Amino acid sequence: MAQHRTTLKDIAEKLGITVTSVSKALKDYPDISAETKKAVKKLAKKLNYQPDSRAIAMKRNKSNIIGVIIPEIVHYFFSNVIQGIMSYCDQKGYQALIALSNNQKSLEKKQVNLMFNTRVDGVIASLANESAKAKHFKILKEYNIPLVLFDKIDERFECNKVKIDDRFGAFLATEHLINKGCKRLAHIRGPQHPLNAKERYNGFCDALKKHNLELDPTLIKICEKVTLSEGYDFAKELLAMDALPDGIFTVTDQVGVGVIKAAQEMDINIPKQLKVVGFSDSQIAQVVKPSLSTIHQPGYEIGETAARLLIEEIETREADSESPVGFKQITLDTYLIEREST
Repeated sequence: MAQHRTTLKDIAEKLGITVTSVSKALKDYPDISAETKKAVKKLAKKLNYQPDSRAIAMKRNKSNIIGVIIPEIVHYFFSNVIQGIMSYCDQKGYQALIALSNNQKSLEKKQVNLMFNTRVDGVIASLANESAKAKHFKILKEYNIPLVLFDKIDERFECNKVKIDDRFGAFLATEHLINKGCKRLAHIRGPQHPLNAKERYNGFCDALKKHNLELDPTLIKICEKVTLSEGYDFAKELLAMDALPDGIFTVTDQVGVGVIKAAQEMDINIPKQLKVVGFSDSQIAQVVKPSLSTIHQPGYEIGETAARLLIEEIETREADSESPVGFKQITLDTYLIEREST
């Protein structure tokens, strides 16, 4: 049998006082005696009384809860983002409600509605791979619920955004391979919709163009799920070609580790015969052998910055709900980390 949740009425009945007196005692109102306050707080602790946060939120029209919608949770980058969000929220007296889209647009829509119906004060989100646009977040905008997009964003949607320069990061990765002597470069890219995957592909092309290298369409592979197994399978295809690539830039570290695994099985030496660069600077890039060169993606700082922008907007709207809010797009620094794979 489920345990009964203690209410103010329960405490009032046991002490023989009014519900109003119990409420005031818990809030330290001056018109309640010290003896009554002590008795109320002692019994509340004994009965494990917890305020009904939903009722408080409805009364105050504020929950001090922010919603976070992420594409996947078993991912070093997103776990770092969550840590940054929760750390900043804790400093400011907010809690975070985490929801997962599994990179599915249909589930992402459901999570947006969940956040709306839960009456969160604002939402931080990274778009699912299936979401080319953020139109389904429009309900938040219609009800003046602040939104911050990060990493996978929709540049046309009016809200605050936090990202890195994915195009420049990809350019750095590709130019690093070229500077190491690679001339036949392959790219295992992300899906067609996410803006960051497009930008990483564009950065790859920029580096080839700068160094007068040909873009060979047969050396471009497109991931659907962006997994280690896709990196492995695509690498097997690329490394079975008559003219082998001598450098591969992958959209994420997970995909890059798949490439390393395939190359090792085919007795292709990394980095002598094949050089590989990933993207994200995840833990797996550090522990795989050979360790994976990569582009640093500051997950914790992205999360912290997104939370700061969101809470600033929440508090600005609370102070003056009529004034227009100016939106920012913050781009954080990224850089190349050279390891054993190059």
